[in-house]
Amino acid sequence: MSDRTEHDEQALQQEKVVEMMRSDRFCMLTSVGDEGRLQSHPMTPQEVTDEGDVWFFIDTTSHHADNIRAEKRVNLAFADGSTWLSVAGHGDVRDDRAKVEELWNPMVAAWFPDGKDSPGVGLLHVETDSAQYWDSPGGGRVASALSFVKTRITGGRPAGTSETVDL
Repeated sequence: MSDRTEHDEQALQQEKVVEMMRSDRFCMLTSVGDEGRLQSHPMTPQEVTDEGDVWFFIDTTSHHADNIRAEKRVNLAFADGSTWLSVAGHGDVRDDRAKVEELWNPMVAAWFPDGKDSPGVGLLHVETDSAQYWDSPGGGRVASALSFVKTRITGGRPAGTSETVDL
């Protein structure tokens, strides 16, 4: 395979990962807590860049924000029933007023009742390193369930693709 083709394939895989990240309303953000224990919290991505980096609102006074300040490594897990995506990266808790202004929306106000000036309102920027995904053919929960039933009957393996992508 030529360098150009490998580059094109990498770009297509990255586009697929970004599309998957943008299509899900929620993800689970896992950080490293006390004594190295993994802690996960549901989060709502506010922006996914073309490079796969992600912006979230976060309470900068929370235990979760403290975890990320102490240990930058994080994981984002996305799932919609027919695709599963795990994204590894590094988080950075930020107090960026211009970005808060840009990303603010009515859904965020539910978590910060005093608005953009609520105590602790801040952002988490996750710079992604790599992603792994599994995508079942046909899409949807019914197709996925049928694929698994078929494998139980035939003794085969579920159809689908699995890829690791550097972001």
